[in-house]
Amino acid sequence: MVEITRRQALAGTAAALAAAPSIVQAQTPEIGIVAFQMSSETHARVANAAQAAARAKGWTATILNSEGALPKHAEQLDALIQRKPRAIVVAMGKPVEADAQFEAAKKAGIPVVTVMAGTSPHTLFDIQVNEFKVGADAALWLLGEMNYQGNVLLQRFDGNVGTRIRGRVLDAVLAENQGVKVLGSHSMARTQSWRDDVRQGMQALLLQHGANTQGIWASFDGQAYVIDDLLRPRGLKKGQIKFVSIDGGAETYRRIADPDSLLMATVTIPFEEMGKRAIDAIDTIVVKGQPKGSVTSGPYLFLDAILVDQNNVKQFL
Repeated sequence: MVEITRRQALAGTAAALAAAPSIVQAQTPEIGIVAFQMSSETHARVANAAQAAARAKGWTATILNSEGALPKHAEQLDALIQRKPRAIVVAMGKPVEADAQFEAAKKAGIPVVTVMAGTSPHTLFDIQVNEFKVGADAALWLLGEMNYQGNVLLQRFDGNVGTRIRGRVLDAVLAENQGVKVLGSHSMARTQSWRDDVRQGMQALLLQHGANTQGIWASFDGQAYVIDDLLRPRGLKKGQIKFVSIDGGAETYRRIADPDSLLMATVTIPFEEMGKRAIDAIDTIVVKGQPKGSVTSGPYLFLDAILVDQNNVKQFL
């Protein structure tokens, strides 16, 4: 009788130990992170920072890369919703195109925080910088360096709300400063092979207008790297063409400080901080159950952006 009881107790303990990991696992928040295009440094910086912040809290976090393809982006969100994670973070997503997926996530009780994507009625909020201010800072730096006279080439991208706003603000600044003329403009259309798209478009513009160009504006730094690599073999000295972009990051700061690079300035956006703030918000609202208003009262959580050029780049190296 005693032996049977002991066996029963051991069996009960073994069952309890076997069950314990599943209990712990069930209590560990699982976060799904979807980055629209991980070959873009900024998307990767947000996603990696969010994953690191989640893991630092002891959570499970998995990154999915949509590789710049809208169908794959939708499929990944659909698959995540089926897995029912505690929350989803989307880096540079497409709220309009993914509206059905965001609505399905909301109906399934899965909160979604987006970063640099724009708002949706189905998400908690979007973590952003003020793109209108960012666009104004970049445009006014460029025209100021040109003394509001000369010719510019533009590298645009209208497929993302942030880069589209930057371009529209530039248009407004140019409309008020008629001394600066746009010689040519290329708009990036391909997201999966975007470097080739930018290289081909700007190479054609430089062949046609390069000799008469005093300024270049790029809608994000990844485009600026491609253009910088096209300009270097032309034997130009830093400052001969005033060259500004937007985003920031180690590679950008290195180029701004490098006398052999033509890139002169950027408006730096705190992408790593954005990824971390997304996880902090999920912790506050979803895990700890505090109201959304304790993080932000509106559809955006705004962070600051800073203009970086030769005057202050050493602070960022």
